[in-house]
This record gives sequence, C-alpha cells and structure tokens, in this order.
Amino acid sequence: VPSDEPPVGDPSIAVPLVHVDDAIIVVDKPAGMVVHPGAGNPDGTMINGLLAAFPELAGVGEPHRPGLVHRLDAGSSGLLVVARTAAAAEDLIDQFAEHRAARVYRALVWGHPEASHGVSDAPSGRSKRDPLRMAVVADGRWARTEYRTRDTFARPTERSLLECRLETGRTQQIRVHL
Repeated sequence: VPSDEPPVGDPSIAVPLVHVDDAIIVVDKPAGMVVHPGAGNPDGTMINGLLAAFPELAGVGEPHRPGLVHRLDAGSSGLLVVARTAAAAEDLIDQFAEHRAARVYRALVWGHPEASHGVSDAPSGRSKRDPLRMAVVADGRWARTEYRTRDTFARPTERSLLECRLETGRTQQIRVHL
C-alpha cells in the first residue's frame, strides 16, 4: 500500500550509477537495497538516494514510485532503468508492456535441472500457506520464465548457473519458477 506522502531525498544513500542522460538513469542496484518505500521500508531506499541527486524525479510517474518503470526484488542485484522525464517513462512502460525490453538474469541455484533449457509457464501469486511468500498458485497471475543452463558445478555441492529470461515480471518470479 503506497504511503500518502511521497518519498524524500536522502543524500546519505549511495546509489551506484552506470549511465545518466537527459531521459534516463541506469542504476547497478546491489542486493539488499530496497527499490522504493513501502510497507516496512518507509525510507532508506534507492529512490530516496536518487531523489537527493535528481530531485526532478519527484514529478515523473507515480508519486510514491517516482521515475520507476520496473523494479528488482530487494534480494536481487542488477541494472535498473529509471525515467527522468514523463516521455521517457511512457516509452519505457510501453517497451515493457509490449515485451520489447529484454530482462535477462543470472541465477546460481541448487542442483542440476533435468533439461539444460526449458520454460516455466505457471501462474504466480501469494502462497495459500504463507501469504508472505510467493508461489505457483492456480488463481495467480500468468508468469513465464525461460531458462538455459550456462554451467554446472559438483563441489562443494551440486549447483547450476542459469540464464533466465522473463516474459513477464512478477514478484519473485525466478524464485517461484525455479
């Protein structure tokens, strides 16, 4: 549930920038950083740090998620694009909606998949047993993840490095599908 108050800038939050131009900001979001304020995280987020450096973001998009057109779970790291203008936000949202923007992730997982390449096409939503967790659920939202094994390891335990391509972008989608 979004807060009634828009987030405020916090210059003490370091946000690793990869690219900045007049239309977008590309951030290398570290694992553990929450992207935007929400329940349990009213401040100390990536957006709070970005607003300190780029106050114009406050006028782009939704007031509680300024500039955001997509996000990464707090536990995930990777590149995240933030719109600096309304026109850039609209264009990026269209790219994601029309599946023109590719989202590719690397995941180190326990075990070895039976098939080196595959697709998980299963609905995702809140777990019936634990509503704080996401799971494959019959009445969930459609979700699709393609994976490909990039490497396997036997020691110290069986693990695999997978490349995952998302057709949809549901909360914890890769974790749910794998």
